[in-house]
Amino acid sequence: MSHLPLRKENNCLNCGATVVGKYCSECGQENIEPKESAGHLISHFFNDVTHFDGKFFSTLKPLLFRPGFLSKEYMNGRRARYLNPIRMYLFTSFIFFLVFFSVFHINDTQIKKANFTLQGKSVEQIDSLSAAQFSDFTKELNHGVPMSHDQFKHYLDSARDGATIHFFNNLETEKYHSKEQYDSALEKDHRKQGWFNRQLAYKQIGLTEKYRNNGGKFITDFIESIMHHFPQMLFVSLPFVALLLKLLYIRQKKFYYVSHAIFTIHLYIFVFIAMLFEIGIQQLEKLSGLSWLSIINNLFILVILFYGYKAMRNFYEQRRFKTILKYLLFLISFLILILFLFTIFAFVSIFQI
Repeated sequence: MSHLPLRKENNCLNCGATVVGKYCSECGQENIEPKESAGHLISHFFNDVTHFDGKFFSTLKPLLFRPGFLSKEYMNGRRARYLNPIRMYLFTSFIFFLVFFSVFHINDTQIKKANFTLQGKSVEQIDSLSAAQFSDFTKELNHGVPMSHDQFKHYLDSARDGATIHFFNNLETEKYHSKEQYDSALEKDHRKQGWFNRQLAYKQIGLTEKYRNNGGKFITDFIESIMHHFPQMLFVSLPFVALLLKLLYIRQKKFYYVSHAIFTIHLYIFVFIAMLFEIGIQQLEKLSGLSWLSIINNLFILVILFYGYKAMRNFYEQRRFKTILKYLLFLISFLILILFLFTIFAFVSIFQI
């Protein structure tokens, strides 16, 4: 509520209705003087921030330690004392992805350190070869002429970076360098091709030309694009997860679709917060070198899984065996859903790079 004086007039400045008391019964606007000082504006700002913080922390405690409780409170109409679930989802997801993207980066160096083999040998196996074995190995690669370690390093980098990009294996597009060249070849051979396959072929040609002799850069750009689609993918998954829960509890008539949606949002919020703790522990492990902290990280995965079960048990109020069975079905269905959405967003990422 504002500390500005009330107006003497009883007409609402927002909708024009007659105001009885402090607030308009039609639109809810407070009937105060519209002119305010800079001090009032600053005071109003800090009141809003304090109000948000107070609701956030009063919502956080039951969310973390009473699984399913907030969803039940929302369904029963007790909502004013807690932060709106959608608002809390937007806030926690923003913080989570802000931290996530600031901590995890993908670059060409990391890609080059990925598993890579030459004639069935990994880089680690090659490094462990004796001088004689290394000489014999490089002879096989270099037409009978042994290579020095510097020469082999240059060869290895070229082999990694020069990898041809094959994203659509059924398309033979390597010999074409442009759409026009590809269309001309189709017309010359009197071959017909559907619109979708043609678009895939165009994209394959474009990727090959863009990342020719730089396969590592392609993988880097692709992974970064996928990572930046994670927020959208999780947001899109929300209504589908709620639908899964609706199907699992279809006989429970007191739970409407919105009830399942609110439960899903609270579940996602908990996962965001738990993953923030995981990231914090990972960074602490890197800085301190305390390897035992990884045990805590692994336990967090079990905590998240147990939280999901406990939330379902408390919110839907079914017996333990039924809840366990439905929870397992939910996890399997959720995994299939995420893989399906990941595939879709992977294609979107390819066509955006």
